[in-house]
Parts: sequence; structure tokens; C-alpha cells
Amino acid sequence: MRPAPVKSSLTTPDLAVISVDGLAKEFGRFAALRGVSAEFAPGRLYVILGDNGAGKTTLLRCLAGLARPTRGTVAVLGQTDVHAVSAQIGYMAHPSLLYDEMSAMENLRYFAGLYDIRDDATCARVIAAVGLDATLARPVAQYSQGMRQRLSLARAILNDPQVLLLDEPFSNVDAHSAREMAGLLTRMRDSGKTILVVTHQASLLKNAADEFVWMEAGKITRRTATLQPMEAQ
Repeated sequence: MRPAPVKSSLTTPDLAVISVDGLAKEFGRFAALRGVSAEFAPGRLYVILGDNGAGKTTLLRCLAGLARPTRGTVAVLGQTDVHAVSAQIGYMAHPSLLYDEMSAMENLRYFAGLYDIRDDATCARVIAAVGLDATLARPVAQYSQGMRQRLSLARAILNDPQVLLLDEPFSNVDAHSAREMAGLLTRMRDSGKTILVVTHQASLLKNAADEFVWMEAGKITRRTATLQPMEAQ
């Protein structure tokens, strides 16, 4: 029998932008996700928490259409074929996935072309939004890890997605830049975006998050409206 979903008093199922039902993902004999059922509402910022191996990254990859579930269903923006709405999903992987030999503008210009965005103004705007200089000609290979993370976030929001899935966006980012990134995510949430953030630095979002979603051993175990002091690591 499939376990009942961990319900959230803050999420109304009929308004769900993202819903998963009985979601399982297995890699050989290892089960990364074990029957996850949950809904995520529009205009909410969710922080996904849990130890390494809890299934957080695998959940994001399934929602982004980058991993095929072994069992269960995923629906994003009303579509069970996630690829049909991929243009409305922004995804930031833990690795930056940038082209080292290119500048920030050249990277963004390339990814913009994949969305049929042809104007440099859009690229410059999102680069500035994450606190970088669009005119900097330096190749990304010479960027600090924090700068790379910010540029990776710019790539994820380039297409103005309705759903934003972020995996450890604050990794190796200095405190000031991390606060600026958190502020940007808050403003995007306030504009109606649905944002899921996997992070081990939950305290950065404790005042911005609408809900904290806790995972353990491939399952969602609880959903809370606040982050307790002892848990804000």
C-alpha cells in the first residue's frame, strides 16, 4: 500500500502548480525516491531540506524532466509530460553547467538562443539581477565559484520561468551575495513564481520561505511553516 502524502496546510491541491503522486525513482537496487506524493502551490517559495542522499536532487530532476520516474506521476503546470512545459521551467543544477571559455554575456546569449530570445538586453538584465557585470569580458573560467553560482542562477531565470527549481544555489557564495540572491528569489515569488530550493543553508531563506519540506530516505517526512533555531544550519 502506498503511504499517504504528507499534507501541508499551506498548499491547496486544486491550485497546485506542481503535483507528484506515488513518485519513485530507483537506480538499480537503490531507491532514491520512495513513493513521494505532494503538491506545491503558485506564488510560494519552498525550501527542501534533508541529509545527503535523502532524495532532494532526484526530486528536482524528476520535476524538471531530467530523470524519468520508475513509478508514479509528475505534473507541472497541469502537464504530465513535463517536456511540454519545459520552456516554463528554470533549473539550476548543483554544478554550474557553464561554458568556461565564454564570458557571462556569451554564455547567456547562447542559452537565450535556445529559448528563441534574440536581444542582448534580456541577457544583460538577468546578469545585472544576480549582481554581475554584463560588460565583463573575462571568461567564466576566471570567475570565482560564487560568481559562477550567480551566473548559473541568471541562466535559470533567463526565460522568465513560472517554475524555478534550484539545487544548492548558495554553495560557495559570499554572505552579501547570498542575501542578494535570496532577495531576488523573494521578489520572484512575490510576482507569482513557484520556487523550490534545495539547500543546506536554510537560514538564508528562513524569513523568505513559505514552507520547509523535509526529506529522509527518499520520502517527504514533514512540512513546516517555520525553521526551528536548532535546524537553521
